[in-house]
Amino acid sequence: MSESKETTYVGKACAYITRETGELLVFEGPGHEGLQIPKGTLEGDESPREGVFREVREESGLATLQGTEHLTTDIWVRRQSPPKCYVRHFFHATVHEPRDRWTHTVRDGGEEHGSEFEFRWIEPTTDRAFALDLDDYVGLLPSGTTGRNPQVASD
Repeated sequence: MSESKETTYVGKACAYITRETGELLVFEGPGHEGLQIPKGTLEGDESPREGVFREVREESGLATLQGTEHLTTDIWVRRQSPPKCYVRHFFHATVHEPRDRWTHTVRDGGEEHGSEFEFRWIEPTTDRAFALDLDDYVGLLPSGTTGRNPQVASD
């Protein structure tokens, strides 16, 4: 038998943000290839809800979210050895945002200070893979938000 290694658990807040048109806010990079959503590590005694608001503000510059709702929480294995898991808390919120694209530079003085995030809107579909499996719960977005029903085959 192999020796058991203690698993590290890290809390994460993840935001599916949509606008009036039903489009989903995404960015690419830095640090990972592929589409991502605003997300990040919970700090100190911060609740997942507090964390999602902070992360969205830091990464995108968006300060006002409406109808913020917790969708689900999961445990995602980041690394097998040594064991590291993310306890991911997914939220959905809507925002009034007329810009179709923008670049936001993080200015919080933290680890991502100076990082640039290039945001855009996409149709939220359940058949598009995101970095870090961040697309796992796109199908939980409210009806009318997802652009494709996963049970309907496309021609």
